[in-house]
Amino acid sequence: MEIASPPNESSAIHIGSRIVGEQHPCCIVFEAGATHTGLESAIQLVDLAASTGADAIKFQILDPDRLVADKAMLFTYDILLDRTSGETESVSEPLYDILCRRVLSVDEWHTLKARCDELNLAFFATALSDEDIALLEKLGCHSIKIASGDVNHFPLIRRAARTGMCIQLDTGNATIGEIEAAVDVTRSQGNENIIIHQCPSGYPARLESINLNIIPTLRRMFRYPVAYSDHSPGWDMDVAAVALGANLVEKTITLDRTTRGCEHMFSLEPDTMAQFVTTIRQIETALGTPRRILHDQERQRRTAVRRAVHLPQGASQGQRLGDVPVDFRRPGTGIAPDLYETLVDLRIARDVGPDHKLRLSDLTE
Repeated sequence: MEIASPPNESSAIHIGSRIVGEQHPCCIVFEAGATHTGLESAIQLVDLAASTGADAIKFQILDPDRLVADKAMLFTYDILLDRTSGETESVSEPLYDILCRRVLSVDEWHTLKARCDELNLAFFATALSDEDIALLEKLGCHSIKIASGDVNHFPLIRRAARTGMCIQLDTGNATIGEIEAAVDVTRSQGNENIIIHQCPSGYPARLESINLNIIPTLRRMFRYPVAYSDHSPGWDMDVAAVALGANLVEKTITLDRTTRGCEHMFSLEPDTMAQFVTTIRQIETALGTPRRILHDQERQRRTAVRRAVHLPQGASQGQRLGDVPVDFRRPGTGIAPDLYETLVDLRIARDVGPDHKLRLSDLTE
């Protein structure tokens, strides 16, 4: 199948009522798929996300029995033992057991999605099978995410792309060539609603693996919105990602960082979630625009600190301006120093006294 060329300009992606892309606010997504412990806690996290002003919340739809062949295969991650000291412990447990804690029934997913709709919170989900995608279609999901481990699962990507929903591609551990292939597979189904995630590996991610500088590279290469999925404590990396041009940031949230489970340690707790959103919005405001635009307040401020031409000893009619002693004094409400240099051959039009602020009306040819 022939694949159309990428658009010449970065695309803006519609996700429900929201737009993700250039000239639009960064989409703030809270990840709760790995940290809820059932429907009750999932609803609590939805309510918290909505109350902070986040744009979306993300979960994971999966069937551990179909996903994991070796149910004894161990997965190692860190847990937080003490907030004050930062002491951690490395824990290993079967991946199957970890994933089983994330499972909800079909009815529970419908209840959760309804709660998101009630709060005008976009609902995203990672899908790991065709059946998961079918459920997301029934739920009216706003965007499907493809996990990093499935970046080369072309049958799954094709099935997701055919829904027409926005497809978010996680790219942890993927080469540029593999990302290109996943994008091409998505587009081959007529779906241009693509977001590419820089998703470092590790729980938490190692600093050496985060590689934020790939964000501008992905923006130039693919001309689709680029996102950053954060697996590090705090939000320094998210702020840096937004500064580098990330159009979406995804941050894991939890009710308690000391919960003995994967991803809780580097997640945001209820008392920091709102500040996270506020910080991202403040960074966006401070980043401003690539154009140099002076606001009225800045114009007033610069006039106060700039200088104008004064004649400390006064001057006589007919004197050449360049022969008259001058001072350059604040505020800059008269003839500016740069303009003065173009006027030195003009003559004083009339006698003026000492400490006179020079005006154009004081000069003649």
